[in-house]
Amino acid sequence: MLSFLLCIVALVLGYIIYGAIVDKMFGPDPTRATPAVTKADGVDFVPLPTWKVFMIQFLNIAGTGPIFGAIMGAKFGPASYLWIVLGCIFAGAVHDYMTGMLSVRNGGAGLPELVGKYLGGRTRKVMLVFSIVLLLLVGTVFVYSPALILGGMTGDGGRGAIMLWVAVIFLYYIIATLLPIDKIIGKVYPVFAIALLFMAAALMVCLIIRWPGIPEIWDGLGNRGPSIGLNGQPIFPCLFITIACGAISGFHATQSPLMARCLRSEKLGRPVFYGSMITEGLVALIWAAVSSYFFFDGGAEAVGSSLSAAAPAVVTKVSQSWLGILGGILAILGVVAAPITSGDTAFRSARLIIADFLGKDQKPVRNRLLIGIPIFLAASALLWFNVANEDGFNIIWRYFGWANQTLAVFALWTATVYLATNKKGAWFLVTLLPAAFMSAVCLTFICVDKTGLRLPQTLIPWLGYGTFTVSLGLFYLWYRSKRRL
Repeated sequence: MLSFLLCIVALVLGYIIYGAIVDKMFGPDPTRATPAVTKADGVDFVPLPTWKVFMIQFLNIAGTGPIFGAIMGAKFGPASYLWIVLGCIFAGAVHDYMTGMLSVRNGGAGLPELVGKYLGGRTRKVMLVFSIVLLLLVGTVFVYSPALILGGMTGDGGRGAIMLWVAVIFLYYIIATLLPIDKIIGKVYPVFAIALLFMAAALMVCLIIRWPGIPEIWDGLGNRGPSIGLNGQPIFPCLFITIACGAISGFHATQSPLMARCLRSEKLGRPVFYGSMITEGLVALIWAAVSSYFFFDGGAEAVGSSLSAAAPAVVTKVSQSWLGILGGILAILGVVAAPITSGDTAFRSARLIIADFLGKDQKPVRNRLLIGIPIFLAASALLWFNVANEDGFNIIWRYFGWANQTLAVFALWTATVYLATNKKGAWFLVTLLPAAFMSAVCLTFICVDKTGLRLPQTLIPWLGYGTFTVSLGLFYLWYRSKRRL
């Protein structure tokens, strides 16, 4: 528990200290008009109150990632604490802040447009396709995972109950994606965000009262479940893929531009973008600690004697046994609301990215339908694959995890090039080191994981160190040639 409390303090200090450093580095200008003002269209560019922007951003990026990812990551042991804290402060929050603020400075541009401006036109085309595929995967995953929980709450958890909720959630996605952002998202999401924060705060109070004997960081950082549930997965790179949204997630780079179009002043970038990621890290840390208790020190309350317990089962057991009936319902609804609200904004992001590429004004409903209908047809095909295949959800989730972190690599390199080109000194180190590290994580994972090349795990150190070193070397060569111009 002491490790957990120290990590909580570290996250708060990270926002206060490192968040201020990153904000000063970028140099927000409160006198500069934001896209919410200069491009106001009543649909996507809509000035919103700061607290609403924060709540929507937090809920958009949360999804099931900081909960399900933290639960699965807890099986790796206390190393999960360090990754959440260090990844959140030095990588994830910086990633979200930079993509959000770069979008503000570039008229609310989406990630592919930002990548194209700083990394080149060819990379922009690759990123356009990659972003759309990832957002479709996100939307599909975030239809099915809340449907599983709702099916268990309102029925027998059978196929019929689950499919009913899949249909309901998907219909809601269609409506929310096409309506102006302030009609549903601006009104309902802050309420869901409060429910999610209530759940996290209540669980933290329970942790402090119970003071369980969960593993501490100084007890060792080795994998706590090498042969149970994790199939011998090594901490590097698997932990850094498993815990994404609670530390760093490329999906966030598609969401920050949504709120960049609603921000009233650049000075609000730090609390909205950096602050929401730190808040998500706190949620992930709480769930990692709670899961550690139920996996390693739960006694009669444990989900099971095995580490193979599924994340939804952990959520249900924890919420009901710790928070009572009412608290459990609120907690589970918070967990359900998070992926649903991330799913619809994923489809909204896909619509806007395609609209930017095609130059289609999204104020007319006809243009929204023209782009939205093909998106939902493609999502329907993925959902059908998900349902028709027994292991469909797991297959989509594994590819989503890798694609998600790979997208973060592109966003970090984009921010690095911007800083190296526009800022004096070595400010680019703020994004360069996370970019090189995440490049190593993604390349190593796809080489050794069963979803990729399945190379021997003995190659992991060579792949990791090699990719990190080569990434830094290539950047140095580019930077030196840039300075000569």
